[in-house]
Amino acid sequence: MKKRYKIVYNIIKFFVLLFYKKYDFYGLENIPDEPCFIIGNHSQMNGPLVAELFYPRKAYTWCAAEIMILNQVPEYAHEDFWHEKPKWTQPFFKLLSYIIAPLSVCVFNAAKTIATYHNKHIMTTFKETLSRMKEGNDIIIFPEERTEYNNIVCEFQEGFVDVARLYAKKTGKPAYFVPMYISPKLRQVHFGKPVVFDLNDDIESQRKKICTYLKESITDIAVNLPYHKVIPYNNVKKSMYKYNKEKGD
Repeated sequence: MKKRYKIVYNIIKFFVLLFYKKYDFYGLENIPDEPCFIIGNHSQMNGPLVAELFYPRKAYTWCAAEIMILNQVPEYAHEDFWHEKPKWTQPFFKLLSYIIAPLSVCVFNAAKTIATYHNKHIMTTFKETLSRMKEGNDIIIFPEERTEYNNIVCEFQEGFVDVARLYAKKTGKPAYFVPMYISPKLRQVHFGKPVVFDLNDDIESQRKKICTYLKESITDIAVNLPYHKVIPYNNVKKSMYKYNKEKGD
């Protein structure tokens, strides 16, 4: 079965690379030499695509487990991808969510992904994360949820920070979180300075401090780039896309 997944994945990857232009990477000097956590804006499908196709270091990306399990794909895909589409189009997207299910299972199980759970199975995610980092891989996470934070990013689901405590305790090494801003319009990826998880602080405080730092750093990176349209996490109409700053700033 896995061999079949890989065949399908490689065929799709070949055609995607024909049409999806490469990105330029900036600020790579901000990424520590040792494996670390790369935290970026989702930018709809662009974040995961860039992570899988072009990220210049060894890495695995956290991926919603539901999109990797056949009988869970339709409900998840419809809710996550198309819930904001016009009401009259919903039957079409409902059907589409079933059509893409087998393809989704093939692609996301063959890609360099780690199934991410938000329930009692979360330790499965954490354990595989540590295993991949021991192999020398960075871990790329797109933690946005639907609530808007500002014109650049949405609020973060903060639970991903918890894996840093486990990593620091198991390895005795510092756990770094590196902010990453992806701009499909500029075809660029920018990395900011990392923040280190503090084992001496309580976890709730660390979640808030680290997530706030990352959201603000991603925002600062975006604002300091040339004027461009930001591709949001939410799959909204293009007319609702915002810009990184006021024109002329």
